[in-house]
Amino acid sequence: MSTTETLNGALLIGGDRITAAAGGSQDHIFPATGQPNGTVALAGAEDIELAVRAGREAQREWISYSADRRRDLLIDLADAVHEHTAELSRLNVHDYGVPISFAINTIVLERFLRHYAGYVDKPHGLSTPVAESPDLNLVEREPYGVVGVIAPWNGAMVVAGSCVAPALAAGNAVLFKPSALAPFAALRFGELCLEAGLPPGLVNVVPARAEGGEALVRHPGIRKIHFTGGGVTARKILAAAAENLIPVVAELGGKSANIVFADADLDYAARLSAYQGPIVQSGQSCASASRVLVHESVYDAFVEKFVATVEQAAVGDPFDPAVVFGPVISELDATRILSVIDEAVATGAGELVTGGKRMGGALAGGYYLEPTVFGEVDNGSPLARTETFGPVVSILRFRDEAEAVRLANDSPYGLNAFIQTTDLVCAHRVARQLEAGSIWINQVSDISPQGPYGGYKQSGFGRTGGLDGLYEFLQVKNIRIGMS
Repeated sequence: MSTTETLNGALLIGGDRITAAAGGSQDHIFPATGQPNGTVALAGAEDIELAVRAGREAQREWISYSADRRRDLLIDLADAVHEHTAELSRLNVHDYGVPISFAINTIVLERFLRHYAGYVDKPHGLSTPVAESPDLNLVEREPYGVVGVIAPWNGAMVVAGSCVAPALAAGNAVLFKPSALAPFAALRFGELCLEAGLPPGLVNVVPARAEGGEALVRHPGIRKIHFTGGGVTARKILAAAAENLIPVVAELGGKSANIVFADADLDYAARLSAYQGPIVQSGQSCASASRVLVHESVYDAFVEKFVATVEQAAVGDPFDPAVVFGPVISELDATRILSVIDEAVATGAGELVTGGKRMGGALAGGYYLEPTVFGEVDNGSPLARTETFGPVVSILRFRDEAEAVRLANDSPYGLNAFIQTTDLVCAHRVARQLEAGSIWINQVSDISPQGPYGGYKQSGFGRTGGLDGLYEFLQVKNIRIGMS
């Protein structure tokens, strides 16, 4: 498999690449082979301190630029990302084994940069009248200063677009912490920021273990944190950030329901459900539609089409453009996911329809698991209620619309929900009842800079995308001028 590309895992702080990091270093393992494909420097507390200082200095320079200049530099950065999309896609494959056929779809960064560049020179404030007074009352929005953006291993480039881009447009500097499991594309993005002419230190990229991450979220110079990841880590971040009362935005996990009504185009619904379920990123996505709710009148027909689609997915070398299904991120995760499958079988949580095992042969060295489908799943079982974060999907029956809504909402999560129907009235009616931040009707999860994205319940709080996403990186100031 293709692992010969030179990978630079040094930290990026200010304008420098740092290999001798305070947190040490580790081999990076390519999930498709289980073999090292690079070395990653890991930020420690000293590196975070250095990055915060560099960020403060760069932010003061950045905000001193005219709005036109900042806008144009972000457009230049978008142009640089466009020119290097193929390179960033390859680095995504090296990072976490996502097939190249999908990796390019994660480079939404360019779209977000162009979108938010357009807001740099737009008004962020307003003036309002004051009751029983002629005073001038101004409401302004200002940058926080230095913000921390923490990305998961499965979406550093998505987070660079949805979080780093609006943070820069709002006038902030960013400490960008990708996962040590997937640092290479993020580090190259940091270099592109320098090449596009952004001040050194405006975007510092600091892969780290827990020690470096804790130093970041506890640092009093960090004025806001945006975290994307799991609930367990989110609770630790919230507790640590509370020491300095640092506000946190959290985009967390999901156990998204995908409702297939009787009138749906079953061929299309099966393809969409396979893609959004176990296939894309091997189910390692917070947006994965891992609970498929199917009307009882079409249940058997849908399952047959869905399983056929899943079993036909091309698996293999992630650098092969024909491959759509790749490995999971690590040996630890492969073992964890297989234990979830074994427990579901042992407890009778559902009927194992296909998959359930590790792949062998030419793929035995990597972390490849069969796409796994359970039918007739009990919605109260751990299989249906706990985020697996792997290529495992549960299929459930429902009798009518009311039961479909009840089952979909009977979850601690609420990030996404999906509806498959040709009845527009039904789609609108059901969408308004679903407890999720994003509803996708006859459509896969496809975040855009125009649409706010975020969760309900244990899927988090705050938003990326749209004006809501920009405002997350701006704080409000009221200025009142006496006119009496």
